[in-house]
Amino acid sequence: MSHFAKVEDGIVTQVIVAEQDVIDSGLFGTGWVQTSYNTIGGSHTQGGTPLRKNFAGIGYNYDSYRDAFIPQRPFKSWSLNEQTCLWEPPTPMPTDGKKYRWDEITTSWMEVA
Repeated sequence: MSHFAKVEDGIVTQVIVAEQDVIDSGLFGTGWVQTSYNTIGGSHTQGGTPLRKNFAGIGYNYDSYRDAFIPQRPFKSWSLNEQTCLWEPPTPMPTDGKKYRWDEITTSWMEVA
């Protein structure tokens, strides 16, 4: 069994688990693109071959030029990493073990108390 994303006008509207022959039969219509839950940021978590940069989620964009699923932009100030097809903040989150949240107004990380 594999995962497939229904892509309509470049947007993922549904993700299902199905056999390839069921998708090929047209039983569920057209517009299905295979995705892998083991793929994150262009890497396969189990050491296999990554598929379409990221596991598809409802609302993700499917960029056929990049052949990649791209999540929705979380904040206006974040930019797309072309290698991973993930959004990145203008400054990395601190790695001091504390909890942080992104503050778009100041475009900085704020410690969560």
